[in-house]
Amino acid sequence: MTHSRAAGTDGTGESPGVRAGEPATAAAWAELVAAARRTVADGLVVGTSGNVSVRVGDTVLVTPSGVPYDRLTPADATGVGLDGRQVLGTLVPTSELPMHLAVYRADPAARAVVHTHAVHATAVSLLVPELPPVHYMTAALGGPVRVAPYAAYGTDELARGMLDALAGRTGCLLRNHGTITYGTSLDQAYDRTAQLEWMCRLWLTASSVPGHSPSLLTPDQLTEVTERLRGYGQRS
Repeated sequence: MTHSRAAGTDGTGESPGVRAGEPATAAAWAELVAAARRTVADGLVVGTSGNVSVRVGDTVLVTPSGVPYDRLTPADATGVGLDGRQVLGTLVPTSELPMHLAVYRADPAARAVVHTHAVHATAVSLLVPELPPVHYMTAALGGPVRVAPYAAYGTDELARGMLDALAGRTGCLLRNHGTITYGTSLDQAYDRTAQLEWMCRLWLTASSVPGHSPSLLTPDQLTEVTERLRGYGQRS
């Protein structure tokens, strides 16, 4: 397990005013660890691939690099500022930190990001520049899901391509790599990841039937669903 001492901290690996034991931070870290473990249980990642982050104020809590999720404890809380400087913990943050930070900088409403190597979604990224709109949940991601061009993992080039693919969307595919989704909560970000993987599996399944092409939704149909989704769910 690799450890890194954050520069400019108080000697404990934590920035003054940013503490792992603070209620909001502790709760967000517990939620993050549970979601990371769920990506493995749901088959969206293998081993320590993929990563999850949650924004608490100006701090981004993020899974550390190369640490099995079932080994993470409250003492392993890892956080960075929006400038990428580590402000919490001693474990090295995920190598995909540039993607996470790019999302938070681009959309102030973003509060959680989920990145996976889901099999069906990654397979679709090898085949088309955009996931065809085979289901109305396409609208929940802002429209047909684009595929960002391939770039080496952990690079600013990958983060820039991802942002282009995310324009007007809350999720995209990463060519030869995986998926990334975000939301105003971790539950929402995770649900979007699961829905994206399901839609990719649906398209691959329908496309595999010889002599048939999947029926696709029209832009007007997606617009109608977008309006209906605004009123979906319980009202307080």
